[in-house]
Amino acid sequence: MRRAARYNADPVRMPLIALLCLTGLGATCTIGAFPALLPELGTDVRLRDWELGVVAAAFGFARMIADVPIGLFIRRRLAAAFIVSPAVMGAGVALLATSHAFPALVAGRVLMGVGQAVGVVAGLTALLQYYAGRRLGAALNAFEFSAMIGLLTGAGLAAALPADVSWRVVLLLAFAPQIIGLVLLPSILRALRTDVAPMAAAGVTPPPARSRDARTLVALAFVAGALVAITYTSVEQFIIPVRGSREFGLERPGLARLLMIIQSADLVALLPLGLLSDRRGPARVLGGVVLSVAAGAVLVGFGGVGTMAVGCALFGFGMAGWQIPLSVLRRQTPRELVAWRTALYRVGVDAGMFLGPFASGLAGADRLGAVSVVLGALLAAVGAVLLVIGRSDGRCSSSDGRAP
Repeated sequence: MRRAARYNADPVRMPLIALLCLTGLGATCTIGAFPALLPELGTDVRLRDWELGVVAAAFGFARMIADVPIGLFIRRRLAAAFIVSPAVMGAGVALLATSHAFPALVAGRVLMGVGQAVGVVAGLTALLQYYAGRRLGAALNAFEFSAMIGLLTGAGLAAALPADVSWRVVLLLAFAPQIIGLVLLPSILRALRTDVAPMAAAGVTPPPARSRDARTLVALAFVAGALVAITYTSVEQFIIPVRGSREFGLERPGLARLLMIIQSADLVALLPLGLLSDRRGPARVLGGVVLSVAAGAVLVGFGGVGTMAVGCALFGFGMAGWQIPLSVLRRQTPRELVAWRTALYRVGVDAGMFLGPFASGLAGADRLGAVSVVLGALLAAVGAVLLVIGRSDGRCSSSDGRAP
């Protein structure tokens, strides 16, 4: 009987994470291709710097505004979110690829942002509900791993296609892998209807800590998530494309290769960091990756092409910790509030996704070095505090969270 029960449980659990990972991979290809296409978009439509920054930032702004309503919707309609996400995302890509006016381009990016936000919050909610315990970090980073493969695929597509292929065609081709999620949709809906809640209890989540250090760690996790998001979008969606094309004369393939360094380093570090977070406590690991993001941002903002490449590698290593703040959050959150608190966390992150390219566009190409230094200094301060306070969190994690 025990063997039969185990056989019945495992097929429910494993397909869910696998299905979410494959869906995330297909949904992020367009996001990976877009930064390398940004200079061509600006030249084609004759956008000024601030307009280019708004187009890049509209994606994050839409996610920021939509996160709380999405959280409320997903709290009751998690399965429906996996239908809504590709539909809205597809509408945004179609509008962006067929528009020639600044307002329409912004509207397309807004729809893309809303569609992506629905999919991200839905996927994270499913993971946080069903994979609580000491395996949460590994599950979150496996989900992120698949998304990074999608980003790398999109950037690789932009690099591989001939330069005379229009950016509009490249964007539409990069959206094609979204069909993976549509094909897998019936399986995802069946998996979500299955009652896998008892498996969350298989990994014991430590009881919410009430010490001042614990509350400080949660606050720092929110701040770290927002700062990393600001830096990520500043570096990937503005500083690298603008500096690379204007200062070093890089065209689409060269820009895509720099972006692929970030994504490749991220892929290499993702799964090991997830396992390390589960074993040593998420706070200390988060402190280290935040410091890596800070160093990478400064090198990308000031260096030549070679130094930018090194900065991209450090930046990618730090971005592998993108999901670790959610491990800190989950330790303090009852299961019934996961969707709501995940949405609140995403408000801060997506505010950063909006503010990064928007502020960089306002600063202009001549001040991108100063932007990277300010962001690097803020990240370094947060990372240092996380390393100091996270020592006690790591000890509690190793003694309290005992998953089988």
